[in-house]
Amino acid sequence: MKAVVWQGTNRIGVETVPDPSILLPTDAIVRVTSTAICGSDLHLLDGYIPSMEKGDILGHEFMGEVVEVGRAVKKLKAGDRVVVPFNLACGVCDPCRRGLFSACDNSNPNHRMAEAMYGGVSGGGLFGYSHIYGGYAGGQAQYVRVPFADVGPFKIESDLRDEQVLFLTDIFPTGYQAAENCGIVPGRDVVAVFGAGPVGQFAARSAQMLGAAHVIVIDRVPERLKMAAASGAQTINYEQEDVLVALREATGGRGPDHVIDAVGLEAHGHGPGALLDTAQQKLRLTFDRITALRWAIMSCAKGGTVSMPGVYGGLVNELPLGAAFAKGLTFRMGQTHTHRYLPDLLGRIEGGEIDPSFVITHRAGLSEAPDLYKTFRDKKHGCIKVVLNPWA
Repeated sequence: MKAVVWQGTNRIGVETVPDPSILLPTDAIVRVTSTAICGSDLHLLDGYIPSMEKGDILGHEFMGEVVEVGRAVKKLKAGDRVVVPFNLACGVCDPCRRGLFSACDNSNPNHRMAEAMYGGVSGGGLFGYSHIYGGYAGGQAQYVRVPFADVGPFKIESDLRDEQVLFLTDIFPTGYQAAENCGIVPGRDVVAVFGAGPVGQFAARSAQMLGAAHVIVIDRVPERLKMAAASGAQTINYEQEDVLVALREATGGRGPDHVIDAVGLEAHGHGPGALLDTAQQKLRLTFDRITALRWAIMSCAKGGTVSMPGVYGGLVNELPLGAAFAKGLTFRMGQTHTHRYLPDLLGRIEGGEIDPSFVITHRAGLSEAPDLYKTFRDKKHGCIKVVLNPWA
């Protein structure tokens, strides 16, 4: 089969690789009909996520048709159309029983690697996202093996197009959880979203669905800001305005009630702080560039929430923890518990409340993936979200 593979830092290729097969009785094989490039995939391209190996199949946003199931699989059969959460969950461990699916105790066979790297305990496994997270082959391919097939894959039994439901695999639930984590008081609270990439777009629209009185989106890319404004959000271009001043002015001086950092470890920025972050990261004195997180903390209102769906990978410097402490901020963060949100969010799509395909700007076959990774990373040609057809 054809698959998108990691060939080294800044090198992505399309190769012919062996078809996947059933390895455990709880597995299924899915013929992928649609897949996408995620913003967090760019951290793999840029070499910021360790333990990648040459030939690893990328991709964690995918859906398709079940073509084979293991003998222990009871809930799926060949021919079922499914979306597959980006994170793997066993469904029976304590975190899974509590709905904390991304913290699964049993889905990361390389948990000791993660524990040694980050300290503490490991979260669950992820498709196509390094050996720290299990070394699972990803879904930017024509076929994929899906472990825990009675737990993860979610059947789509309506005639909704792939593009309307594909993002249930990651970025729609991720944006929604980020907004839900804010504890928005409907009709009262102001929510600011740093980053107008795909997750930021869904975070902004989710905040609106949850009743935010006003949503403000901060970015520097005109196409992204235009897309956010189309939903009714106020926008701020941080290269043209002082972000902290603009947010105070927009909120009567108090700052947003809740702030969502939808950027993560490769934040661009403006000013001396951003230059320092970049220099320290290149020298490996810090792992992450935290411009967006720094602005989030500094801008958030007293007693507010900083919600962090953006991916972070290690130790950081210049974190204004004193400001967070002084204002009594609450931090909510972590991988998305995707499985938890699928029924509700599918219902919102079916009810016409949102059509997630609004975020797509580029469509292509797998052969174009290497170029589109870099187009997406470099924010060229108005690229906000790429969807790939493995059979085109």
